[in-house]
Amino acid sequence: MERRARTQLALGLFLILVAAFLAALRFYPPLRALVPPLDWPMWVIIAGGIILLIGLLVGAPGMAVPACIVAGIGGILYYQNITDDWESWAYAWTLIPGFVGAGNILAGILGQNFRTSVRQGLNLIVISVVLFVVFAAIFGRLVILRPYREYLLAGLCFLLGLWFIVRSLTRSRKE
Repeated sequence: MERRARTQLALGLFLILVAAFLAALRFYPPLRALVPPLDWPMWVIIAGGIILLIGLLVGAPGMAVPACIVAGIGGILYYQNITDDWESWAYAWTLIPGFVGAGNILAGILGQNFRTSVRQGLNLIVISVVLFVVFAAIFGRLVILRPYREYLLAGLCFLLGLWFIVRSLTRSRKE
C-alpha cells in the first residue's frame, strides 16, 4: 500500500474512532468520568493531536514527530499540574528524545521508510529511558534505586556496553 493511501486509511480510522467515542459519551453519560478535565496542559496535548491530524490530511507522515513532541510535553505538564510536582522537570526533560522516537515509529507506520524509522525510534526511546532513570535517580526521585545510587553509574555503563555489543552483532548479521 502506498504512503498516501496508508495515511488516508489512518486518518479515516482515527476519525471513526473519535466519532464512536463521542457517540458513546452521548448515549452513556457515565463514560464522561473517563475523560480527563480540560486543564490548560490538555490544550497542549490537543495541539499535538491537531499537528498529527494536519500531517495526515496533507499526507506528510513526518509531522508525527513534532506532534509527538508537543503532545508528550503536554503529558509531562499535565502530570506536573495535577500533582504539583514542578521539580520533576529536572529529569522529565529526558523524555523528549523518547517522544521523538515515538514520532519516528508513528511516521514509519504511516508510510515513511518503516524499517529505518522503527529502528531509529526504538534507539531514541531506549536512550531516553536510560537518561530518565539516571537523572531521576540522581535527583532522588526513584526510591527503588536509592540504596544502589553509588552503583548506578557502573550499572549504566555495563548495560550501555551490552546494548552496543548486541547492536553491533545484529548489524553484522544483516550485512
